[in-house]
Amino acid sequence: MKFGEKLVKLRTECKLKQTEVAEAIGISRRNYISYETEGRYPRKREIYYKLAEIFGCDVNYLLTEDEEFVVRATEQYGSGGKREAEKLVSRLVGMFAGGELSEDDRDAVMRALTEAYFECKADNKKYAPKKIENPSDE
Repeated sequence: MKFGEKLVKLRTECKLKQTEVAEAIGISRRNYISYETEGRYPRKREIYYKLAEIFGCDVNYLLTEDEEFVVRATEQYGSGGKREAEKLVSRLVGMFAGGELSEDDRDAVMRALTEAYFECKADNKKYAPKKIENPSDE
C-alpha cells in the first residue's frame, strides 16, 4: 500500500478531515493533499512522527511502502531479519521522500535493494561460524 493510500485509510478511520490533519501537523492543506493524492512525501522526518501520533499507528507503518520486503525478511530470517529490514527501510526514507526519483525509479531501487539484501543475508549465512558443541552440555 502506498503512503498516500495509507493516509487516506487512516484519516477516514479516524473520521478526520484533511484540513484537521494538516493543521495538527503544521502544514498547509494543499501540502497534505499532495501526500494523499499526488504521491508526494514529507520532506521532514518529524512529519511522519506527528502523523503516526495523530492516527495512533506505528511510524514504521508510514515509513514503509513495501511491507512485502519486511514480511519476506521475517519469514526467511526471523525477528532479527525483520529488525534489520525495518532499519534499512527507515534509513532509505530520506532518499524517497521529496526526492527527484520517478515512481518507476523508486520501484527499481527498492527491488534492487531487496535483492541485494537477501543475497548478502544468504552469503553471510554460508560463512557464519558453525556452532561448536560443548561437551559439558551432554
